[in-house]
Amino acid sequence: MEKLDKSNHTQCTGIIRPVQDALDVLNGKWKLPIIVALLHGYKRFSEISKQVPGITDRMLSKELRDLELNQLVKRSVYDTFPVTVEYTMTKYGETLKDVIAALHLWGENHRRRIFGDDLLKQPINKDHLG
Repeated sequence: MEKLDKSNHTQCTGIIRPVQDALDVLNGKWKLPIIVALLHGYKRFSEISKQVPGITDRMLSKELRDLELNQLVKRSVYDTFPVTVEYTMTKYGETLKDVIAALHLWGENHRRRIFGDDLLKQPINKDHLG
């Protein structure tokens, strides 16, 4: 067995930490679908809920709070009757567009590799993608 080179270990750790930080922020079943919905312009709670099938109102509320704490989403409350609340991506949150595009491409390639080309020829539920 080769001896571990200290510079390789340091370099590896330097790569792993930021990736782990990113995964900690985006981790979970719901965060990325919520972000995709917001990037496609859905702003009100009920609109986001419709675009993320299966999420409960309680979970959506929790995930939006987490995204707001991480400065990815801005919550705006308007003094109307009834009160209007909108959620939008911050400029910082919009930096995830390229990350999501890369994940989308990787996911398509992975599905093609695992399931074959026929799977990608099936129609996509465009309502889910926004």
